[in-house]
Amino acid sequence: MSPLALRRQIGQLLTAGFAGHQIPIELRSLAREFGLGGVILFARNVSEPEQVAELAFEAAQLSADPPAWVSIDQEGGRVARLKAPFTEWPPMVTLGRSGDAALAERFARALATELKAVGISLDYAPVLDVHTNPKNAVIGDRALGDKADVVERLGAVIVRTLQAEGIAACGKHFPGHGDTTADSHHELPLVEHPPDRLRAIEWAPFRAAIEAGVAHIMTAHVFVPSIDEERPATLSTRLIDAILRREMGFPGVILSDDLEMKAIAATYAIPAAAVMAIEAGCDGMLICGADHDGQAAALEALVHAVEENRLPMRRIEDALLRQQRAKERFLAARIGVRPGTRQALRTVLGCDTHRAIADEMAQFL
Repeated sequence: MSPLALRRQIGQLLTAGFAGHQIPIELRSLAREFGLGGVILFARNVSEPEQVAELAFEAAQLSADPPAWVSIDQEGGRVARLKAPFTEWPPMVTLGRSGDAALAERFARALATELKAVGISLDYAPVLDVHTNPKNAVIGDRALGDKADVVERLGAVIVRTLQAEGIAACGKHFPGHGDTTADSHHELPLVEHPPDRLRAIEWAPFRAAIEAGVAHIMTAHVFVPSIDEERPATLSTRLIDAILRREMGFPGVILSDDLEMKAIAATYAIPAAAVMAIEAGCDGMLICGADHDGQAAALEALVHAVEENRLPMRRIEDALLRQQRAKERFLAARIGVRPGTRQALRTVLGCDTHRAIADEMAQFL
C-alpha cells in the first residue's frame, strides 16, 4: 500500500466528535486528508430534527467509499442526545423490570424508526453491563438489570430488532462496567472478579449479543487485573483479541470508548493510546471532543506506527475489512438518500404510537 493510500485508509479507523450544528471546516479537511470512519453526534450538535437530518446527510458524505457512519448514544433515560420532538424514552431498567421481550422489541423498532428518519446509522446501544453493584452510579438505570439472564435475553432482542430495522447496534461496555464504583470519564475503574465469574456473569450478555449478530461491541476503560495486570481493557490484547475476538468468537467491529476519557487520557497520550487500542484488537476508535488537531495527531501516530513496523499492516487490513463488511451490511441502501421533509419527520418523531410505548415502559420506573 502506498503512503498516500495508507493515510486515506487509516482515517477509516476514526469516529470523530465535533462542535456545533454544522460540519466544521477542520473536520472536512481531516476527512479529505485521511478519510473518515464516522462521526458521533452529541446534544451540542442538535437543534431540531430537520437540522439533524441535514447534518447527518452531510456527515455521511465525508467519506465517499465507503460512507461514514453517523452515530449517536441514544439509549433512553439520561443518555439520550435527541430530545423532544423525538420520543423521550425511559431508562432501560424499565424494560428489565417488565421482563417483557415484546415490549423491548416494540421499543427498539420505534427507536430505529426515529433514528433512520434523520439519517443516523449506528446507535451505541444496548448497554449490556450487568448492574450488580448498587453503588455504581455511572451505569445505574442505564442497565437492563442486575441479573445476567435478564440483560442477556432483552439485550439480544434489542440488538436483533434495531438491526432488522437497518440500524447498526453496538453492545457496551466490554468486558463489563456493571460492578464498578469509579466513573471512567474521570478515573480508571477496577473490576476485581476472577475469570470464572466474568465468564458466568459479565460476559454472558455479550455472548448472547454475538449470537444475535451484533455489528459492533464497544470496550470499557476498566482495569481487570485477573486478566491483564498492566493495561486497561481498551488497550489490552489479552482482553480484546484473546478473549473477545478469539475465545468469544466475535466477528464484527470492536470500537474503543472515547480515548479522551480520563481513564485513558490521564495516563496515556491520545496518539499513543490510539496505536495501543488498534494493536490490542480494536477496529476503530472514538475521539469525541472537538480537537481536530488532536484527532489528526492520533491518525498520524497510526501511520507512523505502520511505517516503522511497530503496528503490523495486517492488523490495519483486518480492522478495515471488518469496518467494510459492517458498512456494506448497513449503509449500502442509504447512499444518496436525502433527508425527509419537515412534514415527513414530524409524522414519525414522537408519534402517538411511540409515546404509548414510552408510557408503557414508564410504568416500571
